[in-house]
Amino acid sequence: MSTSASFARYDFSGRVAVVTGAAGGIGRAICDAFTRHGATALNWDRAAGPADAPGAPRHFEVDITRGESIQAALTATLDAYGRIDYLVNNAGFAGPTLALDEYDPLEWQRVVEVNLLGTYHVSRFVVPVMRRANAGRIVNVASLAGKEGTPNASAYSAAKAGVIAMTKSLGKELAQTGILVNGIAPAAVETTLLAQMSPSHVQTMIGKSPMARLGTVDEAARLVLWLCSDSCSFSTGAIFDLSGGRATY
Repeated sequence: MSTSASFARYDFSGRVAVVTGAAGGIGRAICDAFTRHGATALNWDRAAGPADAPGAPRHFEVDITRGESIQAALTATLDAYGRIDYLVNNAGFAGPTLALDEYDPLEWQRVVEVNLLGTYHVSRFVVPVMRRANAGRIVNVASLAGKEGTPNASAYSAAKAGVIAMTKSLGKELAQTGILVNGIAPAAVETTLLAQMSPSHVQTMIGKSPMARLGTVDEAARLVLWLCSDSCSFSTGAIFDLSGGRATY
């Protein structure tokens, strides 16, 4: 890729962006991108991440599987800023790389609980705030695994397939409210999440990419910012691939 590329510029001044799971990886890159473009970016996560970095997002401790934890963060956010303009449901984890019949049932359930139910729980608390404002953008971070079904990742694939379907459903529900709901479906992106997978599993994903490389967190962040910008106005309930040409539908 060219190092001299010119990227789109946005003005998110006065806007507040909540990003779940933004202690690192894609979530942190999204927060950093929002901040560069003038927004106040907030990290809803169990962990704060590196706090010494310039422009580190404010951290609200949240367990997205617990309603009372989300409610506390929502109340604190509204008390401090009075609004939520953008919600990026990014928090998730891959779980172990195992055949379905070798998967521990409790671990399988936990993967679904965080990736799918967590996205649902955060959305159900934030949507009423956006309804009252008659405006907002929600971006759900799904995965190409939710479209293709990745071998030895049945829980993650099933959870992300659920996120894709929920995105389409919620987008239709809110289509006339001023709130747009879209999702992104990355293929393998170079983050610490890949450390949870076996090297052979990661190499298999790279091998499937026509571009023959991993995506970057900055590429994911740029797509999210476009979906939250005024440039995106007639897309809702849609899933945008970030796969280096791998996606087939």
